[in-house]
Amino acid sequence: MNGLIGRKLGMAQIFDDAGVSIQVTLIEAGPCYVTQLKAPDKDGYQAVQLGFGEVKTKRLTSGQRGHLKANELPNLSVLRELRFKGDVNYAAGDKVTVAQAFKHGDLVDVVGVSKGRGFQGAIKRHGFHGGPVSHGQSDRRRAPGSLGAGTTPGRVPKGTRMAGRMGNQRVTAQHLVVALVDDARNLLAIRGAVPGPTGAVVFVRVARKQKNPVAGKE
Repeated sequence: MNGLIGRKLGMAQIFDDAGVSIQVTLIEAGPCYVTQLKAPDKDGYQAVQLGFGEVKTKRLTSGQRGHLKANELPNLSVLRELRFKGDVNYAAGDKVTVAQAFKHGDLVDVVGVSKGRGFQGAIKRHGFHGGPVSHGQSDRRRAPGSLGAGTTPGRVPKGTRMAGRMGNQRVTAQHLVVALVDDARNLLAIRGAVPGPTGAVVFVRVARKQKNPVAGKE
């Protein structure tokens, strides 16, 4: 299995063999269950559907309960699909742990939803410079400035960077290094930061862009 669903627990630091501090993000990765297998002849593509996060029965709809009951699985609140190209050595109902999916030094991508920042101005949202403070511009310091739409074309072009909602978007942090795998506690420590607030559901998969890790971060 080259991917798992997890929950972000927060930041921490660990120490390597030389005593150097490493800043990591702790993720409760799994255990996940194989809830369904997708086949090309039936579904048009090949994938494994994983389930994570046991909840009370009343938290699921009747359709969700029936889908899980078919393979005698617990009440899982989060379902994600992981596509495969080769042979799938799993069956519906199998349990997948973090040690089966990852090991120390692996390169992974973490997919999550970034923190929502609400409605923000152009300076914070896009890093605009702002207007000059001189010449009495007391109320224009953080204004976006002219939008550049003269008589022609006489409108604001689509995609113009302006104020608006910031964050709360699907983000993929690519090419991160696994610093620790704790199968007993279902913990995965990943070097650096990953998207989302504490407690957010994330999807950890083997990095699509496999290349040599940064020197000193093996």
